[in-house]
Amino acid sequence: MKSDAMKSGDEGMPRRALIHATGLTHDEIRKPFVGIASSFSDLVPGHTGMRDLERFVERGIHSAGGVGFVFGVPGVCDGVAMGHVGMQYSLPSREIIADIIECVAQAHALDGLVLLTNCDKITPGMIMGAARLDIPAVVVTAGPMLSGRYGGRKLDLVRDTFEALGRLRAGTMDRHEFECLEVEACPGAGSCQGLFTANTMACLTEAMGLSLPYCGTALAVSAEKRRIAHDSGEAIVRLIREGITIRQILNSKAIDNALRIDMALGGSTNTALHIPAIAIEAGLELPLERIDAISRETPHITHLRPGGDHMMEDLHWAGGIPAVQNVLGDRLADNPTVSGMSVLEIAARGRVTDANVIHSVANAYHAEGGIAVLRGSLCPDGAIVKQSAVPEAQRVFEGPAVVFDGEQASLEALAEKRIQAGDVVIVRYEGPKGGPGMREMLRATAELAGLGLMDKVALITDGRFSGGTRGLSIGHVSPEAAERGAPIGLVRDGDRIRIDLDKRRADLLVDGAELAKRLEGWQPRTPAINHGLLARYARSVRSASFGATYAPPE
Repeated sequence: MKSDAMKSGDEGMPRRALIHATGLTHDEIRKPFVGIASSFSDLVPGHTGMRDLERFVERGIHSAGGVGFVFGVPGVCDGVAMGHVGMQYSLPSREIIADIIECVAQAHALDGLVLLTNCDKITPGMIMGAARLDIPAVVVTAGPMLSGRYGGRKLDLVRDTFEALGRLRAGTMDRHEFECLEVEACPGAGSCQGLFTANTMACLTEAMGLSLPYCGTALAVSAEKRRIAHDSGEAIVRLIREGITIRQILNSKAIDNALRIDMALGGSTNTALHIPAIAIEAGLELPLERIDAISRETPHITHLRPGGDHMMEDLHWAGGIPAVQNVLGDRLADNPTVSGMSVLEIAARGRVTDANVIHSVANAYHAEGGIAVLRGSLCPDGAIVKQSAVPEAQRVFEGPAVVFDGEQASLEALAEKRIQAGDVVIVRYEGPKGGPGMREMLRATAELAGLGLMDKVALITDGRFSGGTRGLSIGHVSPEAAERGAPIGLVRDGDRIRIDLDKRRADLLVDGAELAKRLEGWQPRTPAINHGLLARYARSVRSASFGATYAPPE
């Protein structure tokens, strides 16, 4: 065991003395040491139920003959951080979390890890850290929140709070309903109810084989989630004893399977940052073209919020990820999983129990998957759009640019109703370097929806979007405006922009000579933050086309 290097022999006596000080017996010190990386927090509703799950993970580890040690990992709630400076810290927190996993596991010579996680950047950050170490690991995602209820309808965070602000301003919602939604939309612990980033990553973690079956969709605070936590504790001890490390599961087949499930579900565009980042830490390559190729050949078979009307609870009760795997069948690659079963063995056992939620391939919502990768003169290094949430009439769209340097300026324009139908809204200097931190644009897209403009305008940014975004919202534009010569940095009000999703194009309709003239003497805007974490992040981070990961040492 890895921990033997730390705890065995006479030279290990001082270290054993410290371990005894934690209350362990001589017999326990000889057992596998398992770190339980818990992102419990009173600050994040997706994580408030984790103290309970920690106990069940520990019980599973103990029953299988291991010893569990809980240690803390920070978490940022994207919903709480949205629309102010807090959102600039969300994506950088992913790299911090990966570093913490590496730090603690290496410093304490842990034999394996159970990664207890749930929300947006925390799940990929933990997986990145474990992949970097290549030790046995099992992921337990804490589960989705139940939908809220008001006036006989189901509620979720995005549609019924963020978009409600736009409806209030448009006069289509009264203040009484607005205030009722505030307390009814999020009824308790768990990740937000739609197929937003947290739940997308939970599903893809299961699809990669890093979680036990049904973990990605099993609801927060349920007995089922407790049982999965217990069984995950037992599974990690088995993996340690069998010498099965994370990279034996997290290979190129696992990455492709995750992408296929992503496309079939119509998940968050943030996966186009997180899956490449995970692949890099696992020593794999994942060009954007691979994401698009898998999307083109994978049918979109569910229609969850934000694009549709089903919730995560509906997906779980319809059969969860094993049912989706069953529908996709041999489109998936067979590969080992932490459960001891292979991917296709799990798929063979999966059953669709509600065909209204999980469609057959023959009855798919769309022939192609949820995400499309765009190229063109506006985004020569790539851009991302959730095409499954774009109305059919907007798949080809052309209009004049309305340019904003930063999200706040666009929010002020929305509040003053200065954005009109037919506009192409450009929000720049929100990329990994330029933000810095690559903020999500949920407030902007939600207010467009609330104002009734979501199907009448396009929004393009070098920042990114929440998993709750819908409409013609194109993010991750690369190179970003903070890079000298980036086309998005040269756009002016009134320039024509043309988008064609079928051709996978986003083009700035300005000739090269004019752009060269604009570039003369032009310098990108420098970030206002020049100290602390965000300044260090801006100096180190790479483009969104590389998953917004840190550049490798020269």
